[in-house]
Amino acid sequence: MEEAIQKADVLIEALGWIRRFRDKITVIKLGGSVMENPDALRHVLIDIVFMETVGMWPVVVHGGGAAISRAMEAAKIEPRFIHGRRYTDDATLKIVEEVLAGEINEGIAQKIEEIGGRAMNLNFKTTNVLFGEKMQLEGPDGEPLDLGNVGKVTRVDRTTIENLCYAGQVPVIPSMAIDEATGQKLNVNADTAANAVAEALGAEKLVFLSDVNGVRTDKNDASTLVHSLNGEKARTMMSDGRIESGMIPKVEACLQTLDRGVKKIHIIDGRLRHSLLLEIYTNMGVGTEIVH
Repeated sequence: MEEAIQKADVLIEALGWIRRFRDKITVIKLGGSVMENPDALRHVLIDIVFMETVGMWPVVVHGGGAAISRAMEAAKIEPRFIHGRRYTDDATLKIVEEVLAGEINEGIAQKIEEIGGRAMNLNFKTTNVLFGEKMQLEGPDGEPLDLGNVGKVTRVDRTTIENLCYAGQVPVIPSMAIDEATGQKLNVNADTAANAVAEALGAEKLVFLSDVNGVRTDKNDASTLVHSLNGEKARTMMSDGRIESGMIPKVEACLQTLDRGVKKIHIIDGRLRHSLLLEIYTNMGVGTEIVH
């Protein structure tokens, strides 16, 4: 009986959060560490179906770097990276579209349906919702670096995404866009695509599912997790070196997204079973929340 009562207490704790976030959009960015682990992916998708069932509006944005690299290796295409971004020539773009906007995108939607949810994959064959333009990086000498068919999102079809949420479906969006002026398809960084979608929708939350449990004061020690960060604290930690290397651009992008209207951003370890539910529906949470 005591165990049963404890289960009821958990539900009561969740009730307040369920009521608070009902009819609110949460954008969830699926990272490679989750998608490369079938068991972790299944538990994340169960969490997403739970969220939709209790009245939240989850929107999934995903990349697929590891699967793309495998497909390129099979096609004997040598990958090139420029400042961390995949150079995308026409042959690479074809593989990115087949793997990312095809196999992975359709596979995630199918898995949600198999679990008992309803999902709509939004790709070039169904309905594209991300529009963009080619981007270039600045080289060390100030000259622009050509990345091929790599772009940034300039417009999100908010109406289509919201209509699916109203209808009780989970939109599943690959990190690719179309240039409205030229019709050129573009490869987009998944983190920046998720930020753009969250900003366009005025999301209540943006959740990054990562392979670390959040922002740490010591990147090698999981016990140094920082549960909550605001802009001032984050900038202090970046300037004194406690936030370093690859986490800096992610946190900077999060702060920019908060400035554009997203209420709260979470960075959590997607490999932890039911981390999404634990972060959203419990008082303590399991990752780092970044607030304005």
